[in-house]
Amino acid sequence: MKHNISTDCIHAGEDRVKPHDSITTPIFQSATFVFNNSEDIRRYTQKEHFRYEYGRYGNPTQRAAEKKLAILGGAESAVLFASGMSAIINTLLAVLKAGDHMIITDDAYGKTLAFVKSWLPNWGINTTIVKMDDYNAIEKAIKHNTRMFFSESPTNPYLNIMDFSKLRDIKSRHPEILVISDSTFATPYNQKPLELGADIVIHSATKYLSGHNDILAGVVLGSEKLVEEIVGFQKIMGGVIDPHCAYLLIRGLKTFSVRMERLNSSGEKVARWLESHPKIRRCYYPSLESHPHHDVAKREMNGYGAVSTFELEGDLEDSNRLLDNLKLCYIGPSLGGCETLITHPATVTYYNCTREERYELGILDNLFRLSVGLEDPEDIIADLDQAIKAVFK
Repeated sequence: MKHNISTDCIHAGEDRVKPHDSITTPIFQSATFVFNNSEDIRRYTQKEHFRYEYGRYGNPTQRAAEKKLAILGGAESAVLFASGMSAIINTLLAVLKAGDHMIITDDAYGKTLAFVKSWLPNWGINTTIVKMDDYNAIEKAIKHNTRMFFSESPTNPYLNIMDFSKLRDIKSRHPEILVISDSTFATPYNQKPLELGADIVIHSATKYLSGHNDILAGVVLGSEKLVEEIVGFQKIMGGVIDPHCAYLLIRGLKTFSVRMERLNSSGEKVARWLESHPKIRRCYYPSLESHPHHDVAKREMNGYGAVSTFELEGDLEDSNRLLDNLKLCYIGPSLGGCETLITHPATVTYYNCTREERYELGILDNLFRLSVGLEDPEDIIADLDQAIKAVFK
């Protein structure tokens, strides 16, 4: 029976009848699963019977979370990893081989770009970096050995939006190329890239999916065939999620739908307030008409999330004063949790870059990224307001 997303968040992927009649899927805290007898071994090795063998190859708690995530993301299959970066790197190395070429957009996550620029060449894999929304450049970058196009949507920190209709058009002429989307900022609540033409979708489940700032996890979604390739690589490389984290992820997913409804609403309310503030030079949030990809977001997304990025009127010293005067919002680099987090990329993520290097990447002295939490949006606005007033008093 097909259910709405709020129902699937609670029930999908989990057995109706669980061990000892528990209502929650238990934590199977075991590294090894024993065989009952030689016939049990034979049935397992001949694939007559599915069972678990060793923790690196799968765990019942992990599998329940994967099945739930596959259903939420509209995928045939899913595999969990110990972090979002583990999910990305395992996917790239499982799919690409020496001599292959990939294309990635210029505002993908910094660590993803660092990996493809600094490490993939060691395996004989070359990369072309293209501007996020330049679809002519994307198609021109395609070579005879191009295997993959990789992007994020929305991106960090400017929340640029990928136009999947244009990607589908390119893919229709180059069907051999896999389209991979890091959809962490969108979430399956706001967008399902697999339904829009992507082949593989990756999430840092650390963020909105778990939603409580208490675990690290990553997930890869796609067809059974593609995911099985990645699972095979994971079995060798490791990087598996532990059972307790899988349990906490399931727990977080139970409230995913209601959290996203609130986060979408509060995120937009705070973004519109920021855009109207006289001391905010500019605010980036996809539902704002001023956002360069507003029309694409409106056409292809169901909601816009809790993250907005804004530029303060002022310099680096003013930016530091803003941070120092916050009373409610925490200063931290993540997103998607219950607590509102604000980060200053110039002094946190890009602290080891020169000012010139940062500005080339669009990381200005007065740029902030705000991840609205589940507090009352009026309280978040009041905290931001008093901090801004303290800067310019």
